[in-house]
Amino acid sequence: MARPRVFVSSTFYDLKYVRADLERFIKDLGYDAVLNEKGNIPYGSEEKLEDYCYREVDNTDILIAIIGGRYGSGSKNEPYSITQMEIKTAHKLGKQVYIFIDKSVMGEYRMYLLNKDVENIKYSYVDDVKIFAFIEEIEGLSHNNPISPFENSQEIIFFLREQWAGLFQRLLQQQAKLGEVKTLENINATAQTLNKLVNFLTEERKNSDTAIKEILLSNHPAFINLKEATNTPYRIFFSNKEELEVWLKARQFTEKNLFDYDDYDKHYEYVLEQNNIYFYLTINKVIFDENDKLKIFTQFDWNDKWIKMQKVSKISDDDLPF
Repeated sequence: MARPRVFVSSTFYDLKYVRADLERFIKDLGYDAVLNEKGNIPYGSEEKLEDYCYREVDNTDILIAIIGGRYGSGSKNEPYSITQMEIKTAHKLGKQVYIFIDKSVMGEYRMYLLNKDVENIKYSYVDDVKIFAFIEEIEGLSHNNPISPFENSQEIIFFLREQWAGLFQRLLQQQAKLGEVKTLENINATAQTLNKLVNFLTEERKNSDTAIKEILLSNHPAFINLKEATNTPYRIFFSNKEELEVWLKARQFTEKNLFDYDDYDKHYEYVLEQNNIYFYLTINKVIFDENDKLKIFTQFDWNDKWIKMQKVSKISDDDLPF
C-alpha cells in the first residue's frame, strides 16, 4: 500500500536530536521518513551529491524544513545552502511544505529586519546572516510557506499531528463531496436524456396521441410566457384564440392595431390603459393554427419573443415604443 513520504530537511549536527524525534514520529504514523543520514537518499556517480537530494524531494509528498542557527553546507550551483535549496525545490514542485524556525533565531530575525542595512552587526544565534535573508525570502512567498517557531521537537510534532489530522479530515470531506458531484452529474445526464426522449416522443406522437397532447397543452410554454408578461398571479389556460380573448377582455385588454410596422400582419395586438399608462401586448400568430387553435409546443421549440409586453405613457404618432 502506498504511504506518504516525508522529507526532513535541516542541518544535521545542531539538529540531529530533533531529526531523530521526527523520524520516530513519522514512522509511528506509518509514513516513510526520508533523512539523508539514514541512507534514504540514493546517490549515483553521474551528478553532484546535492542534486540527488533535490531529486529525492521530487519523489516525496511532504517536506519538513527545520531552520536553526547553522547555515550548513553551501550549494555549488546556487547562492544558497543545500538545506535552503531543498526548501526552494519543494516549493517550486508544489509539495506540501512545513517550516519550523528556532525561537531564538526567529526573535533575533526581528532585530535583523530593523538593522539589515547596518554593516558589521554580529548576531548571537546564527553563524551566517544569510539565514535571516532566507527567512525574509520565505516570508515573502505568496503561498505554501507556513512558518512556526519552536523550542523543542515536541512542539513540532504537536503542530504536525494537528495539521495532518486536519488534512485527513478535509480529504474525507472532499471524497464525500465527490460522491455528491457525481450523483448530480448522473442526475443531469439523466434529465438531459429524458428531455431528449420527451422531445422525440412529442414529435412522433403529438399529432396522433390525445393523451400526449393534453399533457403538453396543460404545460404549454405560452401560459408561462403570458403569465410573466402580464404579471398575472394565477395560472393561465386557453386552448384557442377565442378563449384567450375572453380572458384578455376580462383583464380589460382590447384588440387594436395601434402601430404600423412591416410585420404587423404576423401579430395579434392588444392594449390596456391604466392611469394614462398603456400596456401594449403582441402575440405572434404562429402559436395558433389555421383554425385559431393553440398549437402544441415544447420548451425546446418555443420562442419567448412570440409574446411580448411593452409599457408606454402615451400612444401617438410622435411617441412610439420602438
